[in-house]
Amino acid sequence: MIQPVRSLRVALADDHAVVRAGYRRLLELEPDIQVVAEYGDAESAYFALTQTQPCPADLLVLDLSMPGRSGLEILRRLGQRLPSLHVLIFTMHDGAAMLTQCRQAGARGFVTKSSEPEVLIDAVRRSGRGEGVWPRSAEQAERDGPPHERLSPREFDVLQHLLAGRGVDEIAGLLHLSAKTVANYQTLIRQKLGVSTAIELLHYARQHRLMEL
Repeated sequence: MIQPVRSLRVALADDHAVVRAGYRRLLELEPDIQVVAEYGDAESAYFALTQTQPCPADLLVLDLSMPGRSGLEILRRLGQRLPSLHVLIFTMHDGAAMLTQCRQAGARGFVTKSSEPEVLIDAVRRSGRGEGVWPRSAEQAERDGPPHERLSPREFDVLQHLLAGRGVDEIAGLLHLSAKTVANYQTLIRQKLGVSTAIELLHYARQHRLMEL
């Protein structure tokens, strides 16, 4: 007797309920895809997926810009706790810096929300099988990227928060670091990017499309 092929179990993490409902409906039209859970923020996704054994999903479709901890930080933490869980980034941002950071943090793929529905469905299937799903420019961006692509993952996190207008104390609370540590990161970031003031940092960010949060 031929055994039926098990559906790909997908979890969704996006802070916009209407967006989640839209692509949940899109994915559930596919006979081989089952949406098993959805979350409104990255921390909820991390807690639910890591506290349930075995993990209820094969693939997490993860937005990056959500309340609380950033999607990038959760992506790295999931890679440490659940290496068998594949993660597909589904975001409105398409900058090369963000793409490179996601790839280095362990994502299986990267799709922008401006993509056609068929692109998302194909990316879900492929990343669910463990294949890499990346824009063609990803490898070139890694080889020839500008200074911000040489930031460490933690420095890039701090940079995103700075660009969102958060102060040192607020960032320290969000990232569970001391204010002194965050201030040191801020100094290192400016040195690596070749800027000396907040205005210059903002100009650099706009020039390189880094306004991600």
